[in-house]
Amino acid sequence: MKHSQSFPDPSTSQRAISLVDVNLTLGEGEARAHILKNVSLDVARGETLALLGPSGSGKSSLLMVMAGLEGVDSGVVEVAGRRIDRMGEDELARFRGAHVGVVFQAFHLVQTLTALENVALPLELAGVSDAFARARGALAQVGLSHREKHYPAQMSGGEQQRVALARALVVHPDILFADEPTGNLDSTVGAEIVELMFALNRERGSTLVLVTHDEVLARRCRRIVRLRNGAVESDAAPELQDA
Repeated sequence: MKHSQSFPDPSTSQRAISLVDVNLTLGEGEARAHILKNVSLDVARGETLALLGPSGSGKSSLLMVMAGLEGVDSGVVEVAGRRIDRMGEDELARFRGAHVGVVFQAFHLVQTLTALENVALPLELAGVSDAFARARGALAQVGLSHREKHYPAQMSGGEQQRVALARALVVHPDILFADEPTGNLDSTVGAEIVELMFALNRERGSTLVLVTHDEVLARRCRRIVRLRNGAVESDAAPELQDA
């Protein structure tokens, strides 16, 4: 039997994320699909949360909604104390730049920029004066100071993912979102990336939301939310999910 709703709703001051009756549909006409169905979820500040489920369950779409990268059809999406579902594109972009870091499976680095320039990019867009100094610090944090002048094509997959992680962390985000961050990496390199994310969660107290299909990785999180057909199937600590 799977336990659900094992976590009391954190108070407003303790919430990193709050979703209430969120619905999302994508596509047009006959291809239109109901991706998220009345999803309600609270995530506490500093929490580590895994979104787990089969392909097509809606876990990556849910992460995109929480990260402000996908708009919803209905419902409330509150992140870092702000109603992001009410924001326009410009305001949302500024909000993400100040509060949110995202790491994707496919890295999404700009191929014509060096590692240092890739990491500095979100700070430059935000008009931060010491963007490159902070970018150097972030690269050092992920062990890539020696690669700052290299372009993505000159780096291994693991190094590119470290650059992507540094770029996500350089803004000192309140929340780090990671969508299958080890999916394109071998097991050894993937484990190193995972260790970095959890270490930074401990050191900075930032919230970590992780999409994965890996049960072992999910169980490292304080809490696992399982999705099926766009809805929350269970929500509990790992040790309760087998009870």
